Amino acid sequence: MPKKNTSGDAKKRKDNQTEPERASVDGAEIEETETDVDISEFADRMGLEILYRGDNTQLHFSTFNVCRPGLQLAGYYKHFSAERVQVLGEMETAYLQQMTHQARRTACEELMRLPIPCLIITSTEPPCEELMNAAKKFNRVLFASKQRTTMFVNSLALYLNELLAPSITMHGVLMDLYGVGVLVIGESGIGKSETALELIERGHRLVADDAVTITRVGDRLEGTSPEVIRYFMEVRGIGIIDVKAMYGAGAVQLVKQIDMIVRLEEWSDKATYNRLGLPDDKHTILGVKRPLYVVPVKPGRNLAVILEAAARTYRLTDLGFSAMDELNERIRKNYDK
Repeated sequence: MPKKNTSGDAKKRKDNQTEPERASVDGAEIEETETDVDISEFADRMGLEILYRGDNTQLHFSTFNVCRPGLQLAGYYKHFSAERVQVLGEMETAYLQQMTHQARRTACEELMRLPIPCLIITSTEPPCEELMNAAKKFNRVLFASKQRTTMFVNSLALYLNELLAPSITMHGVLMDLYGVGVLVIGESGIGKSETALELIERGHRLVADDAVTITRVGDRLEGTSPEVIRYFMEVRGIGIIDVKAMYGAGAVQLVKQIDMIVRLEEWSDKATYNRLGLPDDKHTILGVKRPLYVVPVKPGRNLAVILEAAARTYRLTDLGFSAMDELNERIRKNYDK
């Protein structure tokens, strides 16, 4: 679980500051996660120069939104979100430079006294003395970037979006079939791994077996394998096999977006199964819905071929083709004759 910030600064919040924002998918609110990142690691990742860090070793991130505090330098703090990363660009830096020494000192101290994660300067001009002094006075982390402000803010937002995206680990198998990310779920022993092994033999790629770590990034679901079991597969009767070593690097894939879900279940003569080619339902993971196909399992059924057909059907449907509509059109034309 991500660490929660329990420092006094993090708990303090002015009355006129807004509450942390929440993401919404299909009308359902999902809270962003929180995490701590090493300052040097963050600087290396984003190409930043550390201007001042004080006795801080980590940064606490709780939202992927970024703030450019231009209005705050003018003294307007209503609706200000101190939990956001703060970025000062050319415009904000020029505004500070035209202030008097006392006004600049006041503006910098008013901003730095708040519990901001860090302040990043994306100006060609070095930080003013008042800003450096305020960072030291309130023990705030100060960075500088050589990138243009817009480009840097876009890169930072993408990084934070991935870093704070909510994730879960599910029991299942994730495969790349014809470019379609297929998550196979079902009871233990139903045949998920054996089906995946046959699909690998047929030239498809394994992403994860047994445990699939799923992360929601925007409205996408991205799946990967926990590092400790990555590219390993358990086949009952044989044991553990290393798919990458056995079949080569072309048989595995690190990350894949999940496009559809197939649930394998024991065949029941009393059950009614899909015979029209439409997904049975929608399966929701982390607030995101994906097409669900229920495939019954019994001796004699080639599950690998069925999953290939499901992936091809998904691709055709995504391109606007429907076999059911085509059949209906043929029946209509035949009836008109």
